Amino acid sequence: MPASLDLENQIVAAIRRIVRAIDLHSQHLREHYGLTAPQIAALREAARLDSATIGVLAHALHLSQPTVSGIVDRLERQGLVNRTSSPKDRRAVAVRVTAAGSKVLRGAPSLLADRFRHNLDRLEQWEQLWILSALQRIASMMDADDIDAAPVLTTGPLPEAPAAEAPPARRRRKAGRPSPA
Repeated sequence: MPASLDLENQIVAAIRRIVRAIDLHSQHLREHYGLTAPQIAALREAARLDSATIGVLAHALHLSQPTVSGIVDRLERQGLVNRTSSPKDRRAVAVRVTAAGSKVLRGAPSLLADRFRHNLDRLEQWEQLWILSALQRIASMMDADDIDAAPVLTTGPLPEAPAAEAPPARRRRKAGRPSPA
């Protein structure tokens, strides 16, 4: 990083490099595998859980049910999963990975998060806690405390939240503190 940048710009540049790395990996997944990181994560969870409802998948992925339903719709259109009615409760619909989905999973690359987690595991616990603290502080400074996020590294357009899940109103800023531009 150029030493000519002041500290604030160095911080912004570091954040931008992280976002850009995530974007590039997401683009690579789409171009070479036809899937996004959340789709691969959902496919992996559906395989791990064997037969799960959208609600169970959503909980496992730390995503909303409407978001997971959209992901499963796209996986189903590609023939990678199918939905079947539960024999016990015909109202319940289970998601199962197809043979084609299993084949895709065998060739699916590691998610960026997998590589990051591997490197993170190599750090001492105090270093991990320091990173967590710094990232939580950055999220707070960017007014992102109330944004729901899954532990899958991806960027791109956010799906519209249904009315019942609309984000809460922004908190009022403390007196004397300028609003972000």
